[in-house]
Amino acid sequence: MYQPIEKYGLIGNMHTAALVSKEGSIDWMCWPRFDSPSVFAAILDDKKGGRFQIAPAADGFKTQQYYWPDTNVLITRFLGADAAGEVIDFMPMFPALPQQPDEARPLIRLARSTRGAMPFRLVCQPAFNYARDAHETKITADGATFDSNGLTLALASSVRLQSDGRVVTADFTLETGQMAAFRLAREEASPSGAASPQEALDLMEQTVAYWREWLSRCSYQGRWREWVHRSALALELMVYEPTGAVIAAPTTSLPEWVGGGRNWDYRCSWIRDSAFTVYALLRVGLSDEALRFMGWIEARCREIEQDGTLQTVYGIDGRRTLTEETLGHLEGYRGSRPVRVGNAASEQLQIDIYGELIDSIYLFNKYVDPISYELWNYLRRMVDWVAVNCMQPDSGIWEVRGDPQHFVYSKLMCWVALDRGIRLAVKRAFPADLNGWLARRDELYEEIMHQGWNAQRQSFVQRYDGAALDASALMMPMVFFMSPSDPRMISTLKAIGQPPEEGGLFSDGAILRYNLAETQDGVKGHEGTFNMCSFWYVEALTRAGGRDEKQLGRALMLFEQCLKRANHVGLFSEESGPSGEALGNFPQAFTHLGLISAAFNLNRALGGS
Repeated sequence: MYQPIEKYGLIGNMHTAALVSKEGSIDWMCWPRFDSPSVFAAILDDKKGGRFQIAPAADGFKTQQYYWPDTNVLITRFLGADAAGEVIDFMPMFPALPQQPDEARPLIRLARSTRGAMPFRLVCQPAFNYARDAHETKITADGATFDSNGLTLALASSVRLQSDGRVVTADFTLETGQMAAFRLAREEASPSGAASPQEALDLMEQTVAYWREWLSRCSYQGRWREWVHRSALALELMVYEPTGAVIAAPTTSLPEWVGGGRNWDYRCSWIRDSAFTVYALLRVGLSDEALRFMGWIEARCREIEQDGTLQTVYGIDGRRTLTEETLGHLEGYRGSRPVRVGNAASEQLQIDIYGELIDSIYLFNKYVDPISYELWNYLRRMVDWVAVNCMQPDSGIWEVRGDPQHFVYSKLMCWVALDRGIRLAVKRAFPADLNGWLARRDELYEEIMHQGWNAQRQSFVQRYDGAALDASALMMPMVFFMSPSDPRMISTLKAIGQPPEEGGLFSDGAILRYNLAETQDGVKGHEGTFNMCSFWYVEALTRAGGRDEKQLGRALMLFEQCLKRANHVGLFSEESGPSGEALGNFPQAFTHLGLISAAFNLNRALGGS
């Protein structure tokens, strides 16, 4: 019984994360890290994947789900005619916790009755190593243990558990105000004794205080404060604290179209995403967090090849090998095969990453802290490489699986790399080949304006001398390649804003990244509209509108429509389907980054601070 992707909330501890459905079921969790094999994966195979559910033992209950205000503590409520109860889910966070190793971090579940005699049923059925490893289950005096090859988990419980040899269950009834607590952790890291409701409440209070203190550093006080705060909290759940890496999403292989094969592993750290994260966090005053991400970026810069190149995507611990494999034994979300782990994009050439990287470092140097001479030397080698190699075809921002092409966005970001390199060198008086960079930057500008522009469509397009539109053209004014009110940019906005049947990318208030009928990306199947691209469109309209109230009014209306694509707890998937359903990996960091940037700029355009 697969739940819609949008029916999940997210909890985490900056080492791993879990999806909790409105039915009280943890249907996705990897242990002990984001990129570890899954322990619960019912979202990818309802029968084999494994789950951990605490829900009413009877039918007839309505469900609600929400976050404890300004935190990542999740509450799932069950409302019936004669009784009501809730399950509180969180992974403890408090100042001393970040120093603990991955395996020492527990998952806490707290069930309680808020009205009447509330019947609960617990089902805990892990499926280790993406449901490939068998395990033994033992009932103990304090709960149960699940022993698989290389990993043993202990479930401490304040109620008596039972087992049929593989699945652990419990049926229990709580009267008004009564609570039952459950703690899941690695056996050797789990405290002895049964889970205590009071201990769980104490941990919850400390975790609530942790998240509220963290969020208090956010400076955004505009019209969409709650949305920006929720996006910031979601982004923080996608950070691997030991290294500062940000993952694209905590899931793998949730489909971009149900039944299709566009299913990818997003539990890795892209240079592009990290760079945009620095930008977004600086926008809302989270400079300490931007500093942490800069640590991750600088560590990758120190690992550049002799020729000055970087890899596109890395493991969260900085590893380079991300071998992509297919898990053929899992049926995929609602039959969407294949299920993939690892990502072959790590082997692609995506030359746009240098522009995003150097732009984020330029902004960090400008607004937070001047960069070191040592870091500059790494950046200089990158810019030198870009100056020589920017005319190579690549796989682009969308990581196409077809032949490399001369993507306009990739050339745009090469221009950004050269431009920001020049600005940094001049501002800090760093040694650089300024004359060579200036000449190449200006040549590239003219080239983009000539070969990236389609006179017939009156728009910038996806590839040199092509005709297909691409939403990545919306980034042009955001990186100051051209004025947002330049006639060519206005015309591009108009072209993108047409419906697909008329050659545009605008579908029911949302934006496609490109039209699959007009371009080949090497992958079969359909996809939804890209939520990130929809926020880009709002921001491009905002910048183009200036003081034009009509244009700003349209941007405002579309932004509100974009917000409606969030789920019930304010989380966004990668894409949206034709009926508004969530598609793709969930939640997606890039979408929340787009929301923060659009909210900041639109609020300022409307007269906010």
